[in-house]
Amino acid sequence: MLEQSIYGTAWHLRRQKTQVKESLPSEGMEDTTRLTTVTVGYNEKELAFIPTLAERLGILSMVIYGVAFVLGVTGNGLVIFITGFRMEKTVNTIWFLNLAIADFTFTFFLPLSIVYQAQGFHWPFGEAMCKFNSTLAFVNLYASVYLLMVISIDRCISVLCPVWAQNHRRPRPASFVALGVWIVAVMFSSPYIHFRKTVKNGDVINCYTKYSRNEEQAKVTHHAVVISRFILAFVIPFLVIIACYGAIVLRLRRDRLASSSKPFKVITAVILAFFLCWFPYHVFSFLEIQAYEDHSLRLSLTIGHPLTTSLAFINSCLNPILYVFMVHDFKKKLKSSILSVFENAFAEDVSQSTTQTKTTSSVEMDSHD
Repeated sequence: MLEQSIYGTAWHLRRQKTQVKESLPSEGMEDTTRLTTVTVGYNEKELAFIPTLAERLGILSMVIYGVAFVLGVTGNGLVIFITGFRMEKTVNTIWFLNLAIADFTFTFFLPLSIVYQAQGFHWPFGEAMCKFNSTLAFVNLYASVYLLMVISIDRCISVLCPVWAQNHRRPRPASFVALGVWIVAVMFSSPYIHFRKTVKNGDVINCYTKYSRNEEQAKVTHHAVVISRFILAFVIPFLVIIACYGAIVLRLRRDRLASSSKPFKVITAVILAFFLCWFPYHVFSFLEIQAYEDHSLRLSLTIGHPLTTSLAFINSCLNPILYVFMVHDFKKKLKSSILSVFENAFAEDVSQSTTQTKTTSSVEMDSHD
């Protein structure tokens, strides 16, 4: 579950003045509907307009969460059903199936976040669910971005080494690679199982992140978490993906091959959507770090963090929509079954691979003559 910054909870913290000191970052704590939280103090003048603004943004967030839940569960559920049970098992269907599973599991638990906000940030589900629900958000983040990285590497190999890919690109190895991605995602997300806690403030139970009881140690740990997450979940995958697509474009231009295949377009759209949805969140994570020293950023964070968090939520329901709209002759396909639409989106690009294989093979034969 993505965490709500202390700015976003000011409206209910103000009603609990006697408990506010217990939940401020001097204890190394964060409230919970966002991935990270700023820990700075308040004064009454600053709090005057923040509660109303935060409450309205909270309502907007709940609406977005609800839409993401409906679209994410139905859309990704349909993708899981089609790729897992109705289509032939191929490398492409394995990639898309695992992407859908990551998004489905995340969006399936969104109602917990909606209930949490609707009840004034009261968490009635226990500490175990607090840990699980929050960690699940990061598992989704890491699994999605590394699956996209693997897909990019797979496409690059298919274009640069078509003969090898034709002979060795098989569903079984792809399944093991996907399993490895999940193991890495769980490993990178495991620290949040330790950091996530619940605390009772009067009649309200908050689900929060507690890095340390020592304020300075909490800041250092917070910095380390944000920086490592940015490097592992954005910089490294993004550089690999850029390198892969750069190599693909150069090869296609050199050999004057078409780059308009359905899988190529669909995967490109999914990757662009992911980074457009998650990059603003990473930016605001760094702004949170800066806000330790620069309190003037609190208003920007009050407005921006719910919006960037909601944008990250939306990404989990976008992929099924992209799969449909990126299919050629969409209007015509709407007249056919939804199954054929998805099959067209996930189909292996056999014709292109075969053409490339024949071209490469003929070149190799000519070189031996």
